[in-house]
This record gives sequence, structure tokens and C-alpha cells, in this order.
Amino acid sequence: MAGGNMKNLCDDMLINILLRIPVKSLIRFKCISKILYDLIQSSIFINLHRNRSIIKDELLLLKRSIKVAPLEYNNVLSFLSGHDDNINDLKPVYPDLYIPRLTSRHGHRCYETIGPCNGLIVLTDFDAIVLFNPATRNYRALPLSPFKRKVRFHRSMRGGLGFGYDWIANDYKFVKLSEIFRDPPQWHPNEDREKTVEIYDLNIGSWRVFDYDCEEFPSVHWLPCFEIFYKGAYHWSAYAETPIILCFDMTSETFRDIKMPHTCHPYDAKIYSLVILNESLTLICYAGKQTVPDPIRDLTDIWVLKEYGVYESWIKKYTIKPLYIEATILLLKDHLLLLQSFSGKVMSNDLNSDKLEEVHFFSSAHSFTMIIYKECLTPVPKMEDTVEDNSMVLEKVYLFNFKLMNFQHTSTFYHFYFSFVSANLSLSFQLPP
Repeated sequence: MAGGNMKNLCDDMLINILLRIPVKSLIRFKCISKILYDLIQSSIFINLHRNRSIIKDELLLLKRSIKVAPLEYNNVLSFLSGHDDNINDLKPVYPDLYIPRLTSRHGHRCYETIGPCNGLIVLTDFDAIVLFNPATRNYRALPLSPFKRKVRFHRSMRGGLGFGYDWIANDYKFVKLSEIFRDPPQWHPNEDREKTVEIYDLNIGSWRVFDYDCEEFPSVHWLPCFEIFYKGAYHWSAYAETPIILCFDMTSETFRDIKMPHTCHPYDAKIYSLVILNESLTLICYAGKQTVPDPIRDLTDIWVLKEYGVYESWIKKYTIKPLYIEATILLLKDHLLLLQSFSGKVMSNDLNSDKLEEVHFFSSAHSFTMIIYKECLTPVPKMEDTVEDNSMVLEKVYLFNFKLMNFQHTSTFYHFYFSFVSANLSLSFQLPP
């Protein structure tokens, strides 16, 4: 009996130790023994590790494009860390990852980065879709949609791609909003256009068409720093007589909309961004590029939705000077608003002091994305055999520099493991008599 209690105590201590260890080290520990491998691979441990609250584990995942030749760009992922309000003090914690082209037909100079959701992000150029865990370097390329379009018609996915987690089904879902129109488009009100919604279930590994009322479906359009997964739903910018936030609940698979504040209308010459401020959905309304600037009309308004989904709960939190910028990037530490100018320069605006300063990053305009990222062990299911056959849009998808994950000798793992225990834990207990 005493031996069983001692074993349980040791197991609990082992789990408690492992929960404090970063993902990169845990991946190395999996090579020590089968016991550690099975423990670290288990869904229970992965969920415990993901849900632990360690603020210092949060990183900034930066995606940018760097021009290397005419019409040729290198897309780069950087992992940065910093613990104060000086954005220029951010330091890289890992070597950069270079992202090759996602398609063989053409190379976009920038890719859309969606997420994170439980440590997973999605990279897409609006043709290929790749699910990626930056911490473990595991990835999966989604197959092309099997649903065919009409002859002489074109399918555009630029309306939106959503990604989120269904906690009831324990599944990750992709929601693709597309428009099908004549190629080339006619661009007149009576043009024959068809809107489609498709859902990909990661556990099942296939696309399906989602039925909805197409006549009532709003027009969705992409805006930088707007699309976001929040409270179990994915959010897009859309228009239905007035600007709205279109939401899709990943669990109930239902669409709903949230009206924007009363100051938002089609002719306000504003651009919108959606972020999270103090755990509340927050809308940023800024002027962007103006032919004739107006310092009063072009003021930047920041609205907070105090009660999710309730239009009457919109509150104007800040009004700051006009921001004639390309796009907002990220709201950091609940008061630092990162922006990108039309030239590609990155700036920081302190919402408390309305102080604007330049940040020492540079990338091509339209290409800068930054997200708050927490490393997780969330697994990416292996690709089915059919995915390799259907992934003709990929250039063999040897995506990332896996040399970063080369493991050292097992003896090093033991040394690191026991050094961590002795340096960070002070455990005392008496052996049972």
C-alpha cells in the first residue's frame, strides 16, 4: 500500500515538473524513455500543459515579407519575447523560419496568417491551406475542395477563411467563404454570382458544403487585422446594408451578426480592425489613406463591446489622433497599438498617452502580421495518403527548416532534466516507514 502511494506521489511530482518545462525541451524528453514519450504524447498531459498559466511563455509570432528581387519575396516567421512596454527591446528566442511558396502556380508576396487557436496557426495564400504548430514544427496541408465550379466561372476565396475549435466534438474546423463568378468578372449589379460556404473537419479529413440562406447572406470582405477566433466563434468583416461583424459558431455551426457602433456606416471613409482589449471584443475605426485629410473627421475611435453579442453594450473607450496608415497590426499589453505605414515602417501608438514612435522592424507593405502566441504541444494529425495525391498546389511542402529540431544526444537530455529539477524545485518528503 505504501509502495503504491509512493508511486502515485512520484508520478504526480513528475507531471508537476514536466508542466513547468517549455515545449522544445519536452520534445527532447520524449527521446529519453517510452514512459516519458507516452506521458508527453497523452491528450491529458497536452491539455494540462496548454492550460497552465505562465505569462512568460507568451511570445510574439511575427510574419513579414522581405523583398529579395523584383517580384520576389521571402516570407519569414520570427519568434520574439520581451517583458516590458518597450517594443524595441523584443529579442528573438529561436532562429527565423523561412516559408517557401505555398503554390506552384504563382508566388504571393504575403500569406494570410490565421490564429492562433490552442497553439495552432493556419498559413494560406487563398489557394493552399496549411495547418501548422510553430512550437513542434508539425504541419498538415489540407486537400483541395472536391466541389467543382461551372465552366468559364472562377472561384474566389478572398472573402474569408475561418479556423477554430469545436470543444464539444473535440475537433478543429476550417470555414471557407467563397464567391463564384464569371471569369473574367463583369462587375455589374446583375452579374451572376454564387456564394458558397464549405467546412473542413480535421478529424474526418474531408470538405463538406454547408447549407444556408444565400439570399440573406452578407457580403464578406477581407480587412487586415480583423478576422479573429473568440468565444468559440470566428469573426469576419461583412456588409448587410450597414457594416457588421459576421460570426460563425464552431460548435453549433450557425451564423449570426453583431452590428457595429452607430458611427460606422458605408460612407464614413473608415477602415476597421477587430482586436481583444481586456478580454473584450474591440473595434478600431481609423482613416487610412485620405485624398483630402480632415483632422476632425479622421479621428481614430476605439470601441469596446462590454457584453459579447449585445449591440447596446458598445462603449467608446478611446479617441486618438488620426492614423493615416496602411493597417493596424496588433494591440499589445492592452495599450500599445502597433501600426504599419504605407512605406512598410512599423510604429507603436500608446493609447494612454497618444504617443507615436517608430519600431525597429521593416517589411514590405501589406505583409506584416504579428500575433500573441503561446507554445503548445497540440498535435497536428498526420496527412492522409490522399492528401499527398491532392496537394498539387504545394511545392512538395518541405515547409520549414527542420534542422532547428535536431536533437542532441540522450545524455544531454538527462543532464538538462536533472539540472532543472535541482535548480528549480525544492521537494521534501519522508519515506513511509
